[in-house]
Formats: sequence, C-alpha cells, structure tokens
Amino acid sequence: MRGRKAVRRALLTVLVSVGLLAGQATPASAGHHPHGSPIGESRDLRKGVTVRGIREHQRALQRIADANGGTRAAGTPGYDASVDYVVKKARAAGYRVSLDEFTYVVEFTEGSPPVLEETAPEPQVFVPGTRPAFDGDFVTFTGTGDVTAAVQAVDLQLPPGPAPNSSTSGCEVEDFAGFVAGNIALMQRGTCPYIQKATLAQDAGASAMIIFNEGQPGRTAVPENLPLGAEGIHIPGVGTSFDVGVDLSDAGTVARVKTEVLEETATSVNVIAESRRGDPNRTLVVGGHLDSVPAGPGINDDGSGTATILEIAEQMAKQHITPRNKVRFMWYGAEELGLIGSTKYVEDLSQEQKDDILAMLDFDMLGSPNFARFVYDGDGTAGPVGPTGSGFIEDLFVDYFAAVGLFNEPIPFDGRSDYGPFIAEGIPAGGIFTGAEQPKTEAQVAQYGGIAGAQYDPCYHAACDTYAGTGDGPGATAPGLGLVALDQMSDAATHAVYTLSKTRVDVRNTPN
Repeated sequence: MRGRKAVRRALLTVLVSVGLLAGQATPASAGHHPHGSPIGESRDLRKGVTVRGIREHQRALQRIADANGGTRAAGTPGYDASVDYVVKKARAAGYRVSLDEFTYVVEFTEGSPPVLEETAPEPQVFVPGTRPAFDGDFVTFTGTGDVTAAVQAVDLQLPPGPAPNSSTSGCEVEDFAGFVAGNIALMQRGTCPYIQKATLAQDAGASAMIIFNEGQPGRTAVPENLPLGAEGIHIPGVGTSFDVGVDLSDAGTVARVKTEVLEETATSVNVIAESRRGDPNRTLVVGGHLDSVPAGPGINDDGSGTATILEIAEQMAKQHITPRNKVRFMWYGAEELGLIGSTKYVEDLSQEQKDDILAMLDFDMLGSPNFARFVYDGDGTAGPVGPTGSGFIEDLFVDYFAAVGLFNEPIPFDGRSDYGPFIAEGIPAGGIFTGAEQPKTEAQVAQYGGIAGAQYDPCYHAACDTYAGTGDGPGATAPGLGLVALDQMSDAATHAVYTLSKTRVDVRNTPN
C-alpha cells in the first residue's frame, strides 16, 4: 500500500496486523500496468479523490433524503433535489451539463385480480396470495391478456443448482430454439434480469409467461421485488413459487394466465456532465445511478457510486487534466425501477452515437459495509462474455489491484446495473462492485475481514442504508469496513477513468 490517506493507513494497518490481507496478489514490479497506463500516471488524481471528499457528497445526499421523507427514489422530491445537487457541483467544476428527460411507467395497478390455473392434465386453480403457491401481484412488467395455452419449459435447471443464480433459464436467445409460438413460456429465476427473460420470451412468440423461483434454500417462495416500468412488454405474466413451477413443467401441461394491467406514467431525468475537451469519436461514459429505493436514502446503493463519480469529475477539473478522449459522466434515473434511465438513454442514441462510445464504466455500490472486491468479468471466464473490449477493461482493474497488492474476484455481467443496456448494444463495458444481498463466505472473510454469513451490504434496499450505516461511528452496520472498501474501490475507479480518458488504444477493437 502507498499510505496516501490517513483513513487507509489506519484501517489497513488493522487489517494487515490481524492477517486479513494474507494471500493477496503480489504487487507488480515498479507499479507496471500492462493493460493501461503505468500506475504512477494516475497517482495525482488518486491522491485528489479522497474518502473525505466522497463522504462529503454522501453526507449531502443523506441531508437531501432527511429533508424529503427519508428517500431519494425516482419521482420524489428527494430525487429532484439530488439532481439539483449534482448539476450544481458539475457546472461549478466547468462541465457541459445537460438533463436527459425520459418518460417511464411509474406504477402498475390491477384492473382485476390475476389468474393462474392449470387446465390440463390435472385442473387446479392457484389462489393469489396463498404462498408459496401464487403471488397476488402479477409480474409487474407485463401487459394485459387472458391466455390459455400449452406450457413450454425454457432451459430449466431441475433440480436446482447448489448455489443461487445458477439457472440461465430464458437468459439467452438460444434458450428459445424450437419454442412454439403461442405457447406459454415457463422460466426459472436465475442469472439474468426478469425483463431479459420477458423480452426474449415475447420475441420468441410466447403468448404469456410464468416465472418461478430458483429452488435453493431461501429461494422457493414467490420471487419478490419484480421490476417495474419496462415498456414494450405486452404479454401477460405471473410469478409463482418453485413448487408450482416444477408442477407446471410436466410435459403436456396446459395453463391459463390472465392479467389486467393499468399503467401510470411519469417523467424523470438522467444527469450528463461532459468534458469540454477530448475526441468525441472516442467517448468514455462513466456512469452510476442517482436514485435510491423508496425504503431509504441509498447512501451505498448508489450514493457511493454517485459520490465517487462526482468527486472524480471535480478533481479532474481541479487538476486541469485534459482528456485525450471525451469523458461523459452520467447519473442515471429510475435504475431501481428496472434500469429505466440508462435504457432510455441508450435507446435514444443513433447508431453513430453508439459507435462513438469507446467504453462504459459502471460504478454501482462501492462501499458495502461487509464488502468484497468484485470486478465485472468481461472476458467470460466467470460467466457470459462481454462485448469485444470488455476483457481489456476487466484487465485494467485486475492489473491495478495486482499492482497495489489487493485480492479481487471476478463477477459475471448479470445485467443488474446500468451497464446492461450498453453491453446489449455491443458497447464494451466494465466496472467494480462491493456486493449486495449475497452472504459473505468464510474464505472471503479471510481476505477482506467482515462477517461470515451476513450480506455484503446488510442494509441493501433498506432504510438503514444511511450515511451513519456506511461509516465507522454510532449506527454503522460494520464499523469502518465500508470506508476501507470506499477507499480502495474509489482508487481503482479513479485509475480506470484516468487511464481510459488518456488511452490511445481503441478499446472497441481489443480482443477479449
């Protein structure tokens, strides 16, 4: 470690003294960075981007939430105030700032109760609200319809795999090879977003869909938190439990799915702050989402990414760093409602504008209080391969962590953050992540410290995702550990932004 910041010195000294950093990568000789600039070239910017500066932005976001009912969710005054804060700071730093307005579905309501029935070979009606049979809420991104048709299983994993998020049911176009148009698609929860399953099922000609839980312990009841607001899905759909899904997967099953969905629309904005210098044909997009969930202020999710991006932008301006490539800092709206802001942004780009994007960096949750150091897997060693160039971006982070002696782990592109719409269009992307609702393992505790069996972020999507909860004082979820994460991950993010803003390499043409 280079010992640049007091918080890093104090906290990492404790970790090292108890052996929690044992087994980490050996620092590369002379700080050489084979996939980017030498690590020393970003040193001044990394010194400028401090935990103290990031926390000042997070404190401001907490104050905004406190003044607006405890939330910064899309469509609330707390979100509007968050937009005003970022706009003010970015304009003061000298960036060209614009608001990218979009319309989205803010609420689905039932025109009538949903229906799920098996009509053959053993007729039965699943009653809404009687868990674990059938959820009283339809799959909320679906349209209105009343369909009775044959049920066709789509790449199910039965029995379920040993670990959560192992089923790829409905995640790939190939899963629908041989799908009979007009059938009801039966899909299993797993590695990709529900909306991805819904879109591919509709494109394959499904008349309706049923999504059931994956089947591991804790993942057997009706899936919760099904996303809102994805437009363009017209077929009806319902969510159900693992047991019901298994029952409906039998060959020859015929089912009825009925939903009546009423939509209420609203408008929101993405915030864009663009550098005044740099090649516009080689634009680096640096993004994270600005909204929280309704339940809380979202100071880690994604106040940590929001604040880090803003601090990087401010420090680049303060240090008069002239980028070779245009840098477009972005704060997306309505991410928590289904990646809506980033999706709308990408959809509205012309093909020429998409081709002008050199790379996309996504920073969503960089200060989880029970953290791990994850790098999105661009080259496909841990999951689906990203667009050409994504492996280069992954190596940029991995090589940085190796140079500073920090262990890290690959994590697949699972489509759960704002890089999703970019990689869907073939734009190279990458980023880092400190974990959300998954439990931390004993092996990870040996690497990072923390609490085995607890979530990486024990306050994920909860009211306790606060400034205090992510800190080291009273009310902290895991005192001080989130600040270690924020320190280390913000350095990595800063190095990546600096390197890609200066690189002569055409990332879009580098092999994975």
